[in-house]
Amino acid sequence: MNISYILPIKWDGDQPVDELTHYLTYLSPHVDLIIVDGSLPANFERHRGLWGQLGNHLTPDAHFRFLNGKVNGVLTGLLVAAHPHVVIADDDVRYEPAQLRNIDNLLTSHQLVSPQNYFHPCPWHAKWDTSRSLLNVAFAHDYPGTLAVQRDFIRALGGYDGDVLFENLELIRTVKAGGGKVLHRPDLFVRRLPPSARHFWSQRIRQAYDDYAQPARLAFFIVLVPLLVAIAIYARWLIPVLVIMAVVIAEIGRRKYGGHRVIAVSCSFFAPAWLMERGICTWLALFTKLTMGGVRYSRATIRKAANPIGAIRRKLQTNQYHRAVPEPR
Repeated sequence: MNISYILPIKWDGDQPVDELTHYLTYLSPHVDLIIVDGSLPANFERHRGLWGQLGNHLTPDAHFRFLNGKVNGVLTGLLVAAHPHVVIADDDVRYEPAQLRNIDNLLTSHQLVSPQNYFHPCPWHAKWDTSRSLLNVAFAHDYPGTLAVQRDFIRALGGYDGDVLFENLELIRTVKAGGGKVLHRPDLFVRRLPPSARHFWSQRIRQAYDDYAQPARLAFFIVLVPLLVAIAIYARWLIPVLVIMAVVIAEIGRRKYGGHRVIAVSCSFFAPAWLMERGICTWLALFTKLTMGGVRYSRATIRKAANPIGAIRRKLQTNQYHRAVPEPR
C-alpha cells in the first residue's frame, strides 16, 4: 500500500512492549511506518533496538514546541511521510491491512477520514467508556484515537495548533476551516486495546475538559447534575425513566452502523453511569480551569480544549500556522 502510518509515542515508564512490537512487526510490511518517539533517552534507545528495523524511528522535530506532545509527533511524521495518504494512530490502535486499504481509497476524495474505534478485549471500564462512544454515535459521531489525512493538504495549511488538549477535534476543525472534506465513517470499526483501570480513572477529568471546546455539549453537562438532584427531590419517579432512556439511546448508537457486530450489548447499560460521571467531572474540570488555569497533560498545563473553527479560519487566512514549520525532509 502507498500509505504512511504515523505512531506518535511517549513512554517514560516501564511499559511492556511485546504486544506493540508484535503489532508493528505485523504492520510494517504493509505501510511506510513512522514512529515519532518523544520518550526519555533510555526508553528511546530501548525502542530503537526493538523497532528501528521496522520503520523510521525518530525524535520529534525541534521546530515543534507545542504543549501537546502528540501534535509535535504528528507534525514531525508528516514532514517525513513518504506517501501522500497518512494514517495517524495512538499506540493502542490496531489496524488490519484491509482497513488501511479502505482508508487509502477514501483519502483519494477526502482530506480527512475518521473511523470508529471499539475495544477488544472489553473489561468493565472499557464498556463504561464504550457507552460514551455509543451515545455520541446515536446523535452524531465519535472521536476515535486515529485519523487519516492527506499529507500535502495538511502541509499546505501549515499544520495545526498543538497548544490544545483535544488535538483530534482541532485537526478536524482545521481541515474544515481550510476547505477540506471531512468524512466520518462510524461503520469502519478499528480495534483498540483497553487502558488499564488506573489509566481509565486518571482520564476522567481530562476528557471532561474536552467539552469546553463544544459549548452546547458543555452546557448540557453543566446543568445535568443540578437537574438530576432536583428530579431526585421533586420527581423521583422520573429517575428510572431517564435511566431507561439513556440505555435505549446507547443501544440505538450500538445498532445504528452495525456496531452490534463488534460491541457487546452490555456496553449500553453503562450509559447512565457514564452520563453521571461526565456531569460530575465537568464541574471538576471547571474547578481545575478556575484554580490551575487549565488541565495537566503530560508535564504541561493546557488551557484550551480546542479553538473555535472561526478562530482557526482567521489564523489560516494570515498564514499563522506556517511560522514554525520547516521544509519537508
